[in-house]
Amino acid sequence: MARGLVLCSHTRTIVNLSFSLLKPRCRRHLRYDGSRNIPSTRVFCHCAGSQMIDLVDMATYNEAFSRKMAMAGIKHHNRIALGVSGGPDSMALCVLAANWKSEVQYGIDNSGKFIDGLLAIIVDHGLRPESKDEAKLVGNRVSEMGIRCEIARCDWTNGKPKQGRLQEAARDMRYKIFQDVCMQNQISVLLVAHHADDQAELFILRSSRDSGVLGLAGMAFTSQLFSSHTIFLNKDWIDHSVLLVRPLLEFSKEDMYKICQRSNRDWVEDPTNRSPLFARNRIRMSLENLLSGTFKSELQAVISACRRTRIYVDQICSNLIKQTVTVMDHGYAVIDLKAFDPSKFDDICLSKFITLVLQFISQRQRPIRGSTSKLLLQYIRTIPCKTSLTAAGCYICPAPGSRGAKALVCCSVNCPLPSNAELFHTFSVEEVKCFFLNELEQIIAKGKSYSIKLVPDASQAQFLDMGCESVLNEARRLDIISESTYRNIILLQREEVKHFKPKTDDEVASRCELKLETEHVNSFLSEPLLPGKTCYFMNRFIISWKLSKEIGSDVFPLESHSLSYWERESQHSHCYCINRDDMVVKVRTMVDADWLYLAELSKWPYLDNFEWTRFPLTGKIKCSDYSRLSANLALKSLKSIPVAARKSIPVLVNDHGQIISIPSIGFKHCPFMMASAVFKPRVPLGGGHSSFL
Repeated sequence: MARGLVLCSHTRTIVNLSFSLLKPRCRRHLRYDGSRNIPSTRVFCHCAGSQMIDLVDMATYNEAFSRKMAMAGIKHHNRIALGVSGGPDSMALCVLAANWKSEVQYGIDNSGKFIDGLLAIIVDHGLRPESKDEAKLVGNRVSEMGIRCEIARCDWTNGKPKQGRLQEAARDMRYKIFQDVCMQNQISVLLVAHHADDQAELFILRSSRDSGVLGLAGMAFTSQLFSSHTIFLNKDWIDHSVLLVRPLLEFSKEDMYKICQRSNRDWVEDPTNRSPLFARNRIRMSLENLLSGTFKSELQAVISACRRTRIYVDQICSNLIKQTVTVMDHGYAVIDLKAFDPSKFDDICLSKFITLVLQFISQRQRPIRGSTSKLLLQYIRTIPCKTSLTAAGCYICPAPGSRGAKALVCCSVNCPLPSNAELFHTFSVEEVKCFFLNELEQIIAKGKSYSIKLVPDASQAQFLDMGCESVLNEARRLDIISESTYRNIILLQREEVKHFKPKTDDEVASRCELKLETEHVNSFLSEPLLPGKTCYFMNRFIISWKLSKEIGSDVFPLESHSLSYWERESQHSHCYCINRDDMVVKVRTMVDADWLYLAELSKWPYLDNFEWTRFPLTGKIKCSDYSRLSANLALKSLKSIPVAARKSIPVLVNDHGQIISIPSIGFKHCPFMMASAVFKPRVPLGGGHSSFL
């Protein structure tokens, strides 16, 4: 057993959200930090269902859970993972998921012990000495419910996170592990136990940061998580994603305890959840003091109204994307501004629309706020557009030849990437597995067919273009909340604002300088790309290369009619490069010098009459001769790409920095080299599937 852990038997009162012990059968052995008076170990608790004040009909919870699974498009035969911490929330999720899976007698797996198609993922964050034993104890308890478990330990390669961002770092690591485990087990659906009280906490937290209505709407019912792993299947590159589902959003914290008690299931109480160091904990404890059921129901009513507004905005943005945005194979997008009248759309819809396009092109998923958001909104409302600007990792300018009727959106290689961006991921094709991606597509399609019926019209989107204060005032005017609830929310906001310390100008400047020094995309990526390997460049291009023993039939796909001599002779020719096993390739973005290099390389006096010139073949092919013709054809291809978009095209160079290939425009120095660069952003345009039901 873990050091300092004691199993306790207790009953929790139903009328109060705070945790209390009634007639404890054993003493808690907790260690305290004298400075903060916070226990450092978690308490494993056992509940006696027979002592409950108000017995709960589990059928009601099971039916509600089943409805939510149907709304998400999930069927009983689908394989499902559960994010489990051992607390009352995740243990209640385990109870409901096991009941749901078992209600149709779906079956037991090959071991004969566990429910088929159900896996609990327990993450050991490794931040305390006891965490390993605690995770094992939680695993044993979940296994007793007939749910197979997998315990994964965090690998903090850069050291454990500092206290200031501990919860954020732990959450990021936890979801990365969830995705990896789902991928390894070929699971497409992940359930987590966020509930209505979590939504209330998030509402207060975001309102204290002056969030708009889209942020106040809280967590989505379903959303796609896109993995850092890209797989190859059926001759196509596919991003592996997991559907994250929150089926308990309409359940309260009180419901979590009731479900555990009614099912006689144990749970864990983590004392760090009571630490006032973290904003969510402070808000949670403040909300617990507001015992009024009216306050809680009215707060949830405001959140629901915000969610309806967000559904409406997302539907407008989805339609605008379909009607006005064209994505080009070379990694940029064109927005047809004349295809819609910006004056007919609310600011919030246009702002979200342009944000989605920019986030897709840059693959930076951080929200765009403040002055940047206002600048983009002003730009999209100006027709014809006559200026250019750089924002949110993108360069926006009038599309060539459109006279300002169309806007070009390109990735700006001069902008720093977010600190958590994975610039370079290399894997071999042999490591790739086949996943049941069709299953996920079917689930999402079913979920969309359900949610599309519930999309509200403009009259139901009550908080368009409103900030937090305006939302609350409008909610009070519409009698969604009472005066007392309004005052309580304002008091909670003000209390949390006292703890919020905005960064100083010096801190912001220092952070920007650090990013500019270390995270520019146009610097060399030092990790070499070996033959036969594949890399993900800038989260946008899938790049691979190798040396072949024969010349492919598509060496010059644009002018093959003029190469009859080459085709006859090349079958018996060889290249100086093909035996070079030590060849090193690195990847970077295109620069102005590359265009000049191609122009100089293409200057060959007899290039227009290839058959008359005849390469001096002596059993070997000179790469220098071949590369001149390749450069000429590449320049013709390059003319069709706007100048602004060329700067993000990937270039393959050797260890001396000399260009080897520019796959996107068909240039390569060696005819026996096979290189490709496919534009395949990790997160699709629109951000992927999401539902805010």
